[in-house]
Amino acid sequence: MDRRDALAGMVAMFGAQIFAPLARAAGVTPGAGMPVIDQGAPSVQVFTPDQRALMSALSERVMPTTDTPGAIAAGVPAYIEKLLADWAVAEDREPILSGLAEIDARSRQDYGLPAVQAKPDQQDALLTLTMNDALPGGAEFFKAFRQMVIVGYYTSEIGITQEREYLPVPSEYNGAFPYSQVNKVYSA
Repeated sequence: MDRRDALAGMVAMFGAQIFAPLARAAGVTPGAGMPVIDQGAPSVQVFTPDQRALMSALSERVMPTTDTPGAIAAGVPAYIEKLLADWAVAEDREPILSGLAEIDARSRQDYGLPAVQAKPDQQDALLTLTMNDALPGGAEFFKAFRQMVIVGYYTSEIGITQEREYLPVPSEYNGAFPYSQVNKVYSA
């Protein structure tokens, strides 16, 4: 299974509400002349170093390290930058860039420090504000950002092989398998 096949499966999960660059990368929306998403470095620099650090920290808050690696270990920040560089148009990037700016401004206002330096519970509170549309453009930012983090994570090698259990050819069907014995969700 490659990342593009996994992306196509993720599109079904989000349905019609999929963030446009994800739809283009999965091949649902035409993207004339765009390269395959997992090849090479981003064609343009989307984030400043401060924005990249904040985007990485917030990615880890959406998909944190637990008993399995989190978003940073799965390469989600690099995936998001590649997605926005090579599969997004300027209007797709705007809610992400302005959302990061709003989060940082609110962190400076509420906590007196940049959002990237905020404690994890403070970053969670900032993300909750965006989710609840309490910041300008917050809901639009949160919906697109969360989709990119989830898709980036679950189409990564870590997401497919450690968070889920990859069985290219699952075993036989057992209609009476006890639910209490299910440990992981399988992807194939």
